[in-house]
This record gives sequence, structure tokens and C-alpha cells, in this order.
Amino acid sequence: MSEADYDQLNLFLDRFNHELAMNLEMLDGFFTALHCSPEIMPPSTYLPEIWGGGEMPDHEAFEGDQQTEIFVKLLLRHWNDVLHRLKNEKVFLPIIFSDESGESFSGNDWAKGFMRGTEFHRADWLDLMDNEEEGGSLVAIFALFYEHDPDPSMRPYKEPVSEELREKLLINLSAGVMHIYRYFEPQRKMASQLAKQTGTLRREQAKTGRNAPCPCGSGKKYKKCCGEVTLH
Repeated sequence: MSEADYDQLNLFLDRFNHELAMNLEMLDGFFTALHCSPEIMPPSTYLPEIWGGGEMPDHEAFEGDQQTEIFVKLLLRHWNDVLHRLKNEKVFLPIIFSDESGESFSGNDWAKGFMRGTEFHRADWLDLMDNEEEGGSLVAIFALFYEHDPDPSMRPYKEPVSEELREKLLINLSAGVMHIYRYFEPQRKMASQLAKQTGTLRREQAKTGRNAPCPCGSGKKYKKCCGEVTLH
């Protein structure tokens, strides 16, 4: 993904008015959590979370089918980009916005997106959180997630976070993500092997036809939407 691609994707995301709709920073955290999870889900399961749930409000957010198609392709390219960073980079660098001055980064939205991703396979994530040896990988993410919590008792720090501490939290966040990705890797491999042994997940529903509406809710035909993009 180029910087121009990210700018375009962020502009598309800004068109959704739902209070739960994600910006690019939240989306990056959300996709990261999903890739770190013990089992990867199909786009039809997680994509609606991005615009706040339900069917995509493309009639409000996009000027025609072509824009909707471009948006979905950018989403899935970013999905693949996050996976590439996790699998191939020595250091995971999250996408985090700077403030208006361009000098300060908070990471709060990224942590919110990541925590939303942990709602899938929640039991497995709770096991990690309760693991005394491995749970520390989530500490920095929790600290940024709860930094401005409405309940003061949930906030990790009584005083405003200094630039030095925030930098340390973001460094620990990057290291923690890589640790989490490796932690759940055996379960992902097992889930993948099971899927192959059971005949591509033993479909309980009919396979989506090439000319049927795409299950992601875009309103496009499957062959012109998710069926056109290969997820690795």
C-alpha cells in the first residue's frame, strides 16, 4: 500500500457516520488483532465491524458502485499488508496518527481497534490475559486503551502520560504484538490443518455463487468484490 492508497482509504472511512465506524488507525489495530487471533475469519464476519455493523451504507457513503468496489479492494489490500508486516518484518510498526502539529502520537485509537478485534475468539484472548507468563504482551495495549476511560479507576495513570512514557508504551506495543502473533501461531496452524482435513470447513451453507451478492455487504456481486481478491 502506498501513502496515496492509505490517504484514499482514510477518506473513504471518514464517510461513515456511525459512532462505531473506524478510522484508519483503529482499522490497523483491528486487523492486527484479527491476524494475531487463533483462527482467521472470513471477510463477511469482520468487515461490517468497520462501518459500525450491518450492511454497508454505500448509498450514503459512496458515489456509485465503482467507489464502493475501490473501497473494498483497499480494505482487503490493507488486510494483506498487516499480515505481511507481522510475518516478514523484524519490527511491527503500527499505523498511528500524529496530532495537528505532526509531532505527537497517542496510539489510543489503535488500541481501541485492537481490543475490538479481541471480541472475536474472546475465550482464547481471556486465556492469554490471565496467563502470568505471556499476558504481559498486552500491557501497553491496555494502557493506551484505558488511558482516557470515563471511569477514572480504569485509567492506568493518574497523571497525563509524558512523551517519554508514551514512546516507551508504543515500543512495547510493537514488541507485544509480535509476541502475541507467535503465541497464537500453533492454534492458527492447527485450525488451518483441520479446515483442510474436513473439506474446506464443511460448509453448512451453500457456497457463495459468483453472481450472488457479496456476503461482506458491499452490494456488489461476489465476483466483483471479495471473490476478486485473494486473501493470504
